[in-house]
Amino acid sequence: MKIRYKRMHLRWIFVFGLFWLILGVISITNDSENYFNYGYLIASLFYFGNYFFKSKNQYLTFEDDIITLNNLIPKKLNLVDLKQIKRSGKDYILRTENKELHIKTKFIDKNSLKDLKAILKNLQTN
Repeated sequence: MKIRYKRMHLRWIFVFGLFWLILGVISITNDSENYFNYGYLIASLFYFGNYFFKSKNQYLTFEDDIITLNNLIPKKLNLVDLKQIKRSGKDYILRTENKELHIKTKFIDKNSLKDLKAILKNLQTN
């Protein structure tokens, strides 16, 4: 099961990518001798790469008793080893003996947040 990002979060990443791309194209066409202008294009590539990565993998993945926080370096937590589920404001902190996973709910879609709450409630009762 995938816990999805909010659409607005993904859209803003895409908008920032477009912004850096347009700024890079404008600056290169106006002053092509300055090589720092190519940094704008590199920044846009990073934003577009981040957008496509997050669109494909989404925020969290639950499969076979393992929860994965999908980043460039994914953080995995075995749910069998789970010792504590703590709520800190709107966020969740999942702890095992030697690992800790922070789940920030401000990035999560409304429907996926309902699914996440149901999963975490089920884990607490077990």
